[in-house]
Amino acid sequence: MRIVIVGGVAAGMSAASRAKRLSPDAEIVVFERGEIISYGACGLPYVLGGAVEDWDDLVARTPDQMRARGIGVRLRHEVTGVDARARTVTVQDRDAGRVTQEPYDRLLVATGVSALRPDWARTDLAGVHVLRDIPDGQAIERSMQGAKRVCIVGAGYIGLELAENLCRQGLSVVLLEKGPDVAGRTLDPEYRRRVREEVERHGVDVRCGVSVGGLTGKNGRVTGLQTSDGLVRADTVIVAVGVRPNVELLRAAGARIGQTGAAAVNARQETNVEGVYAAGDNCQSVHRVTRRRVHIPLGLTANRMGRVAGVNMAGSDATFPGVVGTGIFKVYGLGVARTGLTQTDADELGLDAVSVDVKSTDHAGYYADARPIHVRLTGERGSGRLLGAQLIGENHLSVKRVDVIAAHLHGRGKVHDLFEMDLAYAPPFSGVWDVLLVAADRLSRELKGGRVEAPAKKAAPAVG
Repeated sequence: MRIVIVGGVAAGMSAASRAKRLSPDAEIVVFERGEIISYGACGLPYVLGGAVEDWDDLVARTPDQMRARGIGVRLRHEVTGVDARARTVTVQDRDAGRVTQEPYDRLLVATGVSALRPDWARTDLAGVHVLRDIPDGQAIERSMQGAKRVCIVGAGYIGLELAENLCRQGLSVVLLEKGPDVAGRTLDPEYRRRVREEVERHGVDVRCGVSVGGLTGKNGRVTGLQTSDGLVRADTVIVAVGVRPNVELLRAAGARIGQTGAAAVNARQETNVEGVYAAGDNCQSVHRVTRRRVHIPLGLTANRMGRVAGVNMAGSDATFPGVVGTGIFKVYGLGVARTGLTQTDADELGLDAVSVDVKSTDHAGYYADARPIHVRLTGERGSGRLLGAQLIGENHLSVKRVDVIAAHLHGRGKVHDLFEMDLAYAPPFSGVWDVLLVAADRLSRELKGGRVEAPAKKAAPAVG
């Protein structure tokens, strides 16, 4: 059996490793159009900021390490076409300039996403960048040498992380956002404002409700941006306005593309084309809270999808369980996390939802260095179902509590069930009533209209 994988980063290499482990006799070949495989793209801003020392630190596996496992890795080989009937792919060797037809029995397309470049950002001016991979990061690093003023366009996860890390390098940073506030649809408005305040407090010039119309330049290098708010001067510009799934190969092969713009796959990561799989950031998935198809490209999701595809291509059986939209990021000392639905999301979906806000400390208030943490829980009236959570903590590690909520959402649990969870307690870690339990208790009361209803009594089990 010959398994061909297009794309050698998260999903592709996870699939290759899993398939080889389960089917040692299979021939597995990975075609990667770039020069680096198996790296952590989420760490890119932190290399630029100095928190991570070197680009090589982001690389989990080298091509030689994968080859030693019996996996063929061909760098700078770009797959440009798929013939699903003949079960071949067209491959261009970018170094030799040679084009070949490569057969496959099973094909995985794990081509990820590309950073969006608005028309105004399609330019030959030096100093204009996007950040999707290590070569992008290295280009920004070179551009920063001698730079004084950086403008980041887009205030989502990447834009906010870049703002902090470049500001830490002594650069003057302007953060432009077309929408009304930072963090986009990740958070409800009240929580977005808290993030903006933190960024501004550390010296980042945040301007929301501003659109960009063009660039200015001199001697071949960018000097500024023409915006609805006037000219913004900058000697380096980073565009972080979103991504689009790379589905061209899949579309050409006859695979169905979903309404999200990402590949439509079943729970086994199979497309509608026999023998063709897709996994990673170029795929949509099922949201376990809403049961709708969504495109939420994140690192764990890509790795998990790749693992599932690898198992199935090797002849075994696995399914991808879906997502609940869990995300987390840091801006300076502030940790920010969300999972499930925000109140805004629930309202737009027409759900009868209500939210409560609780402010507490990340551990027992009498224990040293207790820091504030804010939690918003959202639930559904009638069903009592938990819909989502948002957390902001002045100790950024404290918001990892979001995983408790994510696990509960995975099982479509109810708010009252969250309150009854047996969570760990010791003064250095939480109050005796953790902030999540306090929020769940308050939300349970709110969902019942302020009435506290005792659960039906059950007979105690016999002991001994």
